[in-house]
Order: sequence, then C-alpha cells, then structure tokens
Amino acid sequence: MSAAISEARKGAAAGERANGAVAVLDDAMVAGAHDKVRESGDPTAHAVVSVLREAARRLGQPRLTGVTVFATHEPCVMCVGALLTADADALVYAVPVASTGAAGSAVRLTSGDQLPQRLHVVSGIMQAEAAELLGSPTTSASRRR
Repeated sequence: MSAAISEARKGAAAGERANGAVAVLDDAMVAGAHDKVRESGDPTAHAVVSVLREAARRLGQPRLTGVTVFATHEPCVMCVGALLTADADALVYAVPVASTGAAGSAVRLTSGDQLPQRLHVVSGIMQAEAAELLGSPTTSASRRR
C-alpha cells in the first residue's frame, strides 16, 4: 500500500486527485499509476484502470490472473469492472468510498451468483495514511476530479 500512496502523491503533485494504485504479481510490483484524468482529458484515466493497462502491457497479456491491485481508495464501478474483466485475483484498498465505492460501500460488484469472476477484497489497509493524503474522512473520499 505504501507504493500506492506514493503514486497518489505523484498525482496530487501533478494537480490530479490524490489516488494511486499498484499491481503486484508474485510479490513483485509490475506496474504503478495515479489518476491522470485532468492531464489526459480522459474520464477513464483512473489509477486502477491505468495500472491494469500498464500491467497488461508489461506482462504481455490482457489476463492478469494472479495479480493483486493495491489502491488508495475503493474503486468505482468502472474500475471494479475492469478488475473483473482483467481476471485480477484480489483488490486491496485503503479508504472506503460511501458514495461511489463498488467493492461494497455503495454497491458490491466484486462477487455474486450472476458474475463469472470473483475478486477477493481486503479493505482498510493503511486507511489513516491514505485518508490523510486524500484530505477526506476515513469513511468517504472526495468526488472532485
């Protein structure tokens, strides 16, 4: 999670929302990213989607079986959908997002009988540190992008 927080700091320094993510396979970080929505003008340039793109590129395959993604805050519907589509094994996030979190806070897309994929989820890791960086209480994150 420390590496995801470091990525979030890079994003904040660049004028983006302080959100970072890293992808880990076999205890090695294969990719890191932060939000680049403002920089790119791309509304899909969230940290989680960006880290999945980079991990797939570096690993040379779109299926990210065995990959765990660490994120500073609970991913949105789009990002959880991308995690499921990529077949990532797990998501570890720091700060729950009551308004838009799609891993259980606002809605749970990470498991269910109707889904062919499942995503193991762990929350609250380094929550206080990430919440401080995000400038938000530990129960929600800012929606400003």
